[in-house]
Amino acid sequence: MSENEISAFRGPHDFLSNFYAADVELEGAEYPTIEHAFQAAKSLDFAERRAVKNAKTASEAKRMGRKIKRRADWFDVSLVIMENLVRQKFTRYPELGSKLLETGDADLIEGNNWNDRFYGAVYDTNRNVWMGENHLGKILMKVRDELKQEAK
Repeated sequence: MSENEISAFRGPHDFLSNFYAADVELEGAEYPTIEHAFQAAKSLDFAERRAVKNAKTASEAKRMGRKIKRRADWFDVSLVIMENLVRQKFTRYPELGSKLLETGDADLIEGNNWNDRFYGAVYDTNRNVWMGENHLGKILMKVRDELKQEAK
């Protein structure tokens, strides 16, 4: 772990989490968190999307998303959808955009213990490195760079 990284999206950095309450829009519908919208986006079925949208918590939405019959193009569109939702969250809510900017140049790593090596990374204590693609962290850093450019 480096000194200039944020690898826990909890506590003072909970706003970086997709579970953080901040409404986002997906194809004309408002969702209470990125997690709700992202899980709903896995399906093209309106009833399934509405059920996920109405989940009481982001955790419940995530559990529901595991059971959804994924749309055929999901792996082609999932990163684009995630980036759109993350960008919305940090541009719709200027206070969240400011908090993202306050992370400076820190590496944002969606460190986790549930073995998500696509959107996040898992710390390998033997090799002293993060293992995973960390797409959520990369998207957050990309949006942070965009906000920096807009602020100039």
